[in-house]
Amino acid sequence: MVEDDVSVRLLVRELLQELGYRVLEAGEAQSAIAILQGPAAIALLVSDVGLPGINGRQLAEIARQHRPALPILFVTGYAENAAIRAGFLGTNMAMITKPFALDALAEKVGEMLAAQPA
Repeated sequence: MVEDDVSVRLLVRELLQELGYRVLEAGEAQSAIAILQGPAAIALLVSDVGLPGINGRQLAEIARQHRPALPILFVTGYAENAAIRAGFLGTNMAMITKPFALDALAEKVGEMLAAQPA
């Protein structure tokens, strides 16, 4: 999970952990890249779009260089329709807008993980 807002990162991490997921977290893209290049098993990348420096979409491209099939869920405060219309989302990518209900995030994460081959 990559989120520069500490309070949002804490909230999402706690939710995912309560759901039984192991969460690796980074406050910005460079730290996330180091994790993606490492040996850890990663089933889903959850990333804010508006990160400082390398943004979430650029991070997704870098992530796919290391893990081509990695599903990516973007969290954004931007208008979802505008991002989708602009061709923002690629294969196996989804978006949820802030503010979001925690159950909506849990449902989206579950859907994305369930769609992955075993």
